[in-house]
Amino acid sequence: MENIFTGKTVEEAVKIGLETLGVKESDVEVEVLDEGKKRLIGSKPAQVRLTVIERTDGERAVEFLEGLFPLIGADATAQLKSEDEKIVIELTAASAKSIIGRRGEIIDAVQTLAGAVANIGRKDYKRVVVDCENYREDREETLKRVANKLAAKAVRLGKRVRLEPMNPYERRIIHSALMDNPDVTTKSEGKEPGRFVVIIPKNLRTYDKRGRNDRGRGRNDRNGSRGGYSVKPRYGERKPYPKRELPAEGTPESSGTSFKRDGGSSSGYRKGSFSGFFGTYLGKDTDDENKDE
Repeated sequence: MENIFTGKTVEEAVKIGLETLGVKESDVEVEVLDEGKKRLIGSKPAQVRLTVIERTDGERAVEFLEGLFPLIGADATAQLKSEDEKIVIELTAASAKSIIGRRGEIIDAVQTLAGAVANIGRKDYKRVVVDCENYREDREETLKRVANKLAAKAVRLGKRVRLEPMNPYERRIIHSALMDNPDVTTKSEGKEPGRFVVIIPKNLRTYDKRGRNDRGRGRNDRNGSRGGYSVKPRYGERKPYPKRELPAEGTPESSGTSFKRDGGSSSGYRKGSFSGFFGTYLGKDTDDENKDE
């Protein structure tokens, strides 16, 4: 794409052209057609031709990363390795750990951004892989070993095994590693960025919830019986109170006197026993007796 722009000077003509095209100076090739001249009367304007450089998707992603690294404080450079079936970008850094991060968080984020830039304006998404010191290949081998180990565990226990959250690229490695395993199946669950893989054994055991709730059976219940459930008395039932007798004649009529009980008598106060009278006995006093006399 070629465009011709004019201005009082070459610099002004280039500036007008960049603003018109909406690009940076690094995105165009500048050809000066006329430097312009000052005359006694009037002046001749400068004239330039701007040709937009057509960059491939991979080159555009590399250029983006080169501008990103200084912003995040990373001492690294990016180089385009290939962009046939997929775009492969190799990073070179003073410290590989600083650009890879713990469990690859940093390099995965860089790869996501590079993929977004490379696919601007594309109808079909093209996969972008950002690597550093063969990290991707080593990580893939590790994930395959972990997948087979956990698959064996799932079959041995007869239970589902859940892996840690992974990005789509690593989840595909797990699915591919166990795709031909005759004893398990895999599926992804959850939502991004916490989406994870679950390994499901084909000998998955089913557990009876009722059986788990009956663990308490066999212990002593409230009625002292063993096993089963205790039988509570029906609502409204009451135990009969013991029959009480009035004190016999001659019984001392003082506070705290106990009633006689069947099967024997007792004197004095017993804890829990029923007292014949409450408070001081209200009987005849001495004056009344003297009056009767």
